[in-house]
Amino acid sequence: MNTRTTLRLIAAAAVTALAVAGCSPASSSDKTTAPTTAAGATTAAGATTAAGAGAGSEPESAGSTPESAGSVGSGEQVTLTFRLWDDQAAPAYEASFAEFTKANPNIKVNVEQVPWGDYWSKLPLDIASNTAADIFWINSSSYGLYADNGNLIDVGTEVGDGGGDWNQAVTEQYKRDGKLWGVPQIWDSIALFYNKDLTDAAGVDPSALTWDPAGAADTLLPAAQKLTLDAAGKNAADAAFDPSTVKQYGYNAGLDLQAILLNYLASNGAALQDGDNFSIDTPEGVAAVQYLVDLINKSHVAPSAADTNTNGDFSRDQFTQGKMALFQSGPYNLKNISDAVDFNWAIAPLPAGPSGAVSVVTGVAAVGNAKSAHLPETIQVLKWLGTAQGQAALGENGVAFPAVNSAQAGFLKYWQDKGVDVSAFVTQAEGDTTPGPVGANFGAGYTALDAQLQEAFLGRLPVAQALTTGQADANDAITG
Repeated sequence: MNTRTTLRLIAAAAVTALAVAGCSPASSSDKTTAPTTAAGATTAAGATTAAGAGAGSEPESAGSTPESAGSVGSGEQVTLTFRLWDDQAAPAYEASFAEFTKANPNIKVNVEQVPWGDYWSKLPLDIASNTAADIFWINSSSYGLYADNGNLIDVGTEVGDGGGDWNQAVTEQYKRDGKLWGVPQIWDSIALFYNKDLTDAAGVDPSALTWDPAGAADTLLPAAQKLTLDAAGKNAADAAFDPSTVKQYGYNAGLDLQAILLNYLASNGAALQDGDNFSIDTPEGVAAVQYLVDLINKSHVAPSAADTNTNGDFSRDQFTQGKMALFQSGPYNLKNISDAVDFNWAIAPLPAGPSGAVSVVTGVAAVGNAKSAHLPETIQVLKWLGTAQGQAALGENGVAFPAVNSAQAGFLKYWQDKGVDVSAFVTQAEGDTTPGPVGANFGAGYTALDAQLQEAFLGRLPVAQALTTGQADANDAITG
């Protein structure tokens, strides 16, 4: 599974982080200082403050350039570690750091790739034991705890804010308590992959679909019905359609936080969170989730939640095998789809809801370990990672949309050369957007909410009840 910015599984990981850190910081809206001990000390929970190893070395000023010759330190060669989870991105970073070292021969950066399944259990343990990498990837739902506990370098002070060349939506997601904690690296929005052979055969135009919980302006459901076929070849709009023998699904409507849920909520005027608090339980939130649940359990145009609740790759695999016509997802699945399919496919805009086609924009950031033994050099590498040159390899190798705007042309060209127009993702990111999850205790909260949502998507719990109970449980969890 390619999980550069996939959010669903992060809930369990954040719970692990909380168990290691052993504290529950207050939300960002009701405090101005992080709950840490005096500089250089370790909290009783094991999360450390900013000072420590490396303290006493003065970081270079935020105004210096990443290409400045040599290290800011002693002049002896320093080796830093950069950790990430994506095996597709690792070679691009190796190429980037090779260029950096040419200009800065006394700083070498080793790339350490830790598989997604181990990344989020290893990270809090390494931070607690002061063995974490100097620089590491993180996502918006995970950094808050470490920022609050003083484990991260203040990027806004030491590096800057990109001077307008960083993706603004991603940059905002890494601001907490008025400070910027990460250098944006890559970003995702959500659009609609479609099997052109299947849509053409069904006479469906996926370029401007709409969904409407009231039904009047709904074109997505009729399209999905035409594209859903049973073993006898009858579509889901046919009175003789047999939902127990579906051989081709019209659409993926599963409980996928990033690709589905956040976008449907926002496109109906609802939101998962208000600050760090969960706020899904509104009439608009209920209507959005009910629409999705009905696509699965009433109209039978999407796979059963029994297949998708615990298998985040099920719908993607159905699509790549030619068994699903419309697949809503992000650029993180471009390589998976391109490498696997043998049919004609393309990308359309996100289906628009009553509030428009509102996509979540999520991103990965590089953060600096505040207890690095080589703080000046770590800051210098962070600066490099915030430049077009530093992110060029990510785009030119088709890994992801670079979060430095001036580096995105390479990604567009990579896919254009393969005959794939990825501009729908750019259009979504430049239009109305909704942010990814945030909060030091997001994982604990979403775990509680997710338990109720899974039951609703399985059809075993009324949606309104699931959202009321789930929101209350989630907000109890983040304050507990």
